[in-house]
Amino acid sequence: MSVITSLKSAVMKRVLARTGGLDLTKLDRVPDKLAWPLGRDGVDPTPRLTSSREKDPVQRLASLMGLEVWLITGYEEGREVLGNVNHSTDIRPYMGASGDVENGDIGGLGFTDPPEHTRQRKLLTPEFTMRRLERLKPGIAEIIDRQLEETASAAQTGDGVVDLVQTFAFPVPFRVICDLLGLDDEHRETFRQLGTARFDVSEGGAGSIGAIGGSREFLLAETARQRHDPGPGLIGQIVREHGEEINDFDLGGLADGAFTGGLETSASMLALGTVLLLQNRELWKSLAEDPDSVDDIVEELLRQLAVVQVAFPRFAKEDVVVGGHRIKKGSVMLVHLPTASRDPRSTPGEGLCPVKESSNHLAFGHGLHRCVGAELARMELRAAYPALAKRFPDMQLAVDPSDLEYHAKSIVYGLEALPVRLS
Repeated sequence: MSVITSLKSAVMKRVLARTGGLDLTKLDRVPDKLAWPLGRDGVDPTPRLTSSREKDPVQRLASLMGLEVWLITGYEEGREVLGNVNHSTDIRPYMGASGDVENGDIGGLGFTDPPEHTRQRKLLTPEFTMRRLERLKPGIAEIIDRQLEETASAAQTGDGVVDLVQTFAFPVPFRVICDLLGLDDEHRETFRQLGTARFDVSEGGAGSIGAIGGSREFLLAETARQRHDPGPGLIGQIVREHGEEINDFDLGGLADGAFTGGLETSASMLALGTVLLLQNRELWKSLAEDPDSVDDIVEELLRQLAVVQVAFPRFAKEDVVVGGHRIKKGSVMLVHLPTASRDPRSTPGEGLCPVKESSNHLAFGHGLHRCVGAELARMELRAAYPALAKRFPDMQLAVDPSDLEYHAKSIVYGLEALPVRLS
């Protein structure tokens, strides 16, 4: 469930209790006082967000039916909130439900607290150690090569313009995540169609909730199927190693978390990162010619773009002081990852400048809920960007950067399309 959708659902549950059952979850838009932080100026945080951080990195965003919502835009303040183990990410007490499958709660790590979070993460973490991930490297390289061929073939038709989102940025992480989960070919097309709608709140919660429900049902069915016929990927491996220690509901939640964290985020990074690189030709050339430059460039792109715009909401379980502000028990804190990652107090300097300090970012979150698949994402990006630059050294944007169409009000920021010319 997306952060804004979850927060909206929590607020609406309270409203329903106070309005005699008026169903406000059918509103056709998210209130601007909650949604405006999801806007960007191209790939950059909006001037409003930057100004907000400079004025005060901790500000009250809204107060809805007694629920105070705070926006955190500073790096140190963001780390403090995300790293505080006394904050909760379990939204169920605010929704009057506990594991409500019909309302889109499939379990998983994002909205659970210790000790349940600790138990589930211990099951998942071994699948994302570098030793386990190494086995994916040959497959990732093969997937990248295949998509480079498809990109080259697509350029030979029509006017030579290729949509890199369709031929490369989305298919690469999609195929990787399918291999990771152990999905067979016949189920992949159904899975692909559930890939992006769950993050879009431009039309309110209905579309996102519907997409969440679809992926939930798919993954629950897939988990049940692999319970009897374990596949070669993550789902089957957990079944083989842990069996009845984990039920289908929780295993489906872990699979959903891997899907959520590993598909749209990496696809957005590949597309948006390419936009920045094509406007910084020295870095594009460096990727193709200098393997030692790759790590710093990838970290700088992660810092600059931080495509997950808002971290899982943190609920204060007790009164707390953040950035000099007293935040009351029960309030929710939203850490804006792109603005916090660009805080000059963390990484001085303007523009795209890969340095050792580029790794001081919050693109993968921080603390207990830091993205468990961070190293897999890095592995994909470190392989994909250089391969793209080597294969198509003369690639250019086919439109002016200002004409690119970005996702509107999406938790995971990205491009609708990336038209390029390969030579």
